Amino acid sequence: MSEALLYSFRRCPYAMRARLALRYAGVPVRIVEVSLKDKPAEMLALSPKGTVPVLSVDGRVIEESLEIMQWALAQNDPHDWLLHGDPAVLALITENDQVFKQHLNRYKYAERYPEQPMEHYRAKGEVFLHTLEGLLAGRDYLLASHPSLADAALVPFVRQFAHVDREWFAGSNYPKLQQWLQRYLTSDLFLQIMDKHNNPVAKLHP
Repeated sequence: MSEALLYSFRRCPYAMRARLALRYAGVPVRIVEVSLKDKPAEMLALSPKGTVPVLSVDGRVIEESLEIMQWALAQNDPHDWLLHGDPAVLALITENDQVFKQHLNRYKYAERYPEQPMEHYRAKGEVFLHTLEGLLAGRDYLLASHPSLADAALVPFVRQFAHVDREWFAGSNYPKLQQWLQRYLTSDLFLQIMDKHNNPVAKLHP
């Protein structure tokens, strides 16, 4: 396999989770940090929709973050992030991507959705937080005693939700979820994929 090329944006949750999986799997990848106001012509030629992440490897272009994660784990999954194909993994990610993300958008950008107050959108998102808090009862990760694809796929979005109002989240009744999030955000894996680079083109190797 030749070195992969990933077009990314450091703070984009979709790009974050793609980087998490690539780093975990030990895939050699060259990361191009994209300016969303000035997207590289090379990226647009590969993926005209113009959103990150975009992975180019061995003549193949993968344009969706979850597909990038699954491709990375197909190369190497040393600690069983796929949980032997447990369908609960993709079910939880689907709920995050299709339901929770909508509430997160409205909560974070409540001024764009004046039909309801911010607290209304937060309460909608809390339904998912309650689910996650329940899953963490008696264990440190969502679906197993160790991290899985679900944890990596969800953590950037829970992080974003928590950061809309950090004081509120710190005082909320989600102690297990708070610990889970903090454990992930301080992990070597997360710190490595969030490392800032002065050069917009940076190599990320395991």
